[in-house]
Amino acid sequence: MLSRVANSIYWLGRYLERAENYARFIDVNFNLMLDLPGDLKEQWEPLVMATGDKDLFQATNKSYDMQEVIYFLAFSEENPNSLISSISKARENARMVRENLSKETWEKLNETYHFVKKASENKTWKKEDPRSFFESVKSQILLLYGLADSTVARTEGWYFRQLGQYLERADKTSRILDVKYHILLPSPKEVGSPLDFLHWMALLKSVTAFNTYRRLYGNIDPSGVVEFLVLNKYFPRSVFFCLKEAEQSLFKISGSNGDGYSNKAEKSIGELRSKLEFDDVNDIIATGLHEYLEHLQVKINHISNQINDNYFQIKDNFVSQTMEQG
Repeated sequence: MLSRVANSIYWLGRYLERAENYARFIDVNFNLMLDLPGDLKEQWEPLVMATGDKDLFQATNKSYDMQEVIYFLAFSEENPNSLISSISKARENARMVRENLSKETWEKLNETYHFVKKASENKTWKKEDPRSFFESVKSQILLLYGLADSTVARTEGWYFRQLGQYLERADKTSRILDVKYHILLPSPKEVGSPLDFLHWMALLKSVTAFNTYRRLYGNIDPSGVVEFLVLNKYFPRSVFFCLKEAEQSLFKISGSNGDGYSNKAEKSIGELRSKLEFDDVNDIIATGLHEYLEHLQVKINHISNQINDNYFQIKDNFVSQTMEQG
């Protein structure tokens, strides 16, 4: 496969996952604000901080007003990581490799693009309750995943899309967990309170994990949620699960049997996956959850750069897409 084709398919997977996760970020925070007591100030700044785009936001906005944050994260074309930017880039990458996609996948992606553009023209961010839009975006992207699962052959291109999707998901799961760290409670006494419970419940719902978590862990507590979203071996949005799937995709692409590694990207992702496999949640919390998650994000970005160097820079002369996430 030409590296420019592989590059487009890889970033198609990343941009779709990024768009879906931004819809999740906003939807969960909106729901959380509705559940908070009336005397508490709405907290939208943590959402911007967790996405890594705080500096860009502050350069164009004066306050963390709900509408300004929703516009910036969902509809601003000046924000390269916004929902609309990600959908637009996903569509452009898909257009460049249409012969590698099924007709149904391309048509649904095109439909999703026009749906988001129309919502932007209608100034959806100004609505009193824009949740139906974000629910629709999540549903349409999940439908795209289902179409791909049912209509695309498991060839090299398939594994490049999977690789992009799961690396992006690992990064965004760590970031949405970090939102909880950034939400400032009124006082330390609130830890373990009903308000604290609301935050953790909203976080689980944002990754469609609430019911699964309750079945596996029962009561909601911080260490259980962290273990579930970071270290769980079976939940498809945990960081460990995503890294393991991304590693398997790399093995399929290189033709490796999984013994050892054949390039730097495989080595780095194997080291990180192995570390998570033996990490203990109590140690993570004791040493600092925020610091642990920041380290994870740096490692995932490093793996992305190595994938770019190994697969997208060696065969064709073209300007590759770069990791825009902070």
